[in-house]
Amino acid sequence: MFSPLIDQLISALRVLPGVGPKSAQRMALNLLEHNRAGADQLAKALAVAIEAVQRCQQCRTLTEQTLCNICSNSKRNHKQLCVVETPADVLALEQARIFSGVYFVLLGKLSPIDGIGPKEIGMDVLGQRFQNEEIEELIIATNPTIEGEATSHYIAERAKVHGIKVSRIAHGVPIGGELEYIDGSTLAHALNSRREI
Repeated sequence: MFSPLIDQLISALRVLPGVGPKSAQRMALNLLEHNRAGADQLAKALAVAIEAVQRCQQCRTLTEQTLCNICSNSKRNHKQLCVVETPADVLALEQARIFSGVYFVLLGKLSPIDGIGPKEIGMDVLGQRFQNEEIEELIIATNPTIEGEATSHYIAERAKVHGIKVSRIAHGVPIGGELEYIDGSTLAHALNSRREI
């Protein structure tokens, strides 16, 4: 329907999560019709980021340096390590401004059906950190899915071999949530993870 270059732009925009054909079409047409300067800025920023951004050699989050700002920050508590699934999880925890330790990004979760085993989530690298660093507490912040729970259990067992205290972030009823609208598995998890007050 459109020219080949416009169709190519629409197809390229569809690689973004949550962007379907109509959204990609609207974005492409908006950039070309109303915001060519923004489109040029986006293209240049994307090209530079693709060339320069890599994985932090210590935590595996995205950075343009050898070590990210968190790993290279001497004010962070390097004895407290939080394991997350993705760089987006690091960003979410950092935006909460409550955690002052460091991170390890798994880049996924264990899923034997999909061919994702311990090596694919960086357990060899994490195991070296258990062995070579003075980690006092490991906080596991994987998602509360079946794969996330299996990954959490696997990591916890490996950490305990090194005498590291292991904790898991709490899951359950959100603040402002009403019990009658919460699904049964979330309620069960919340009840089983209760603590004394």
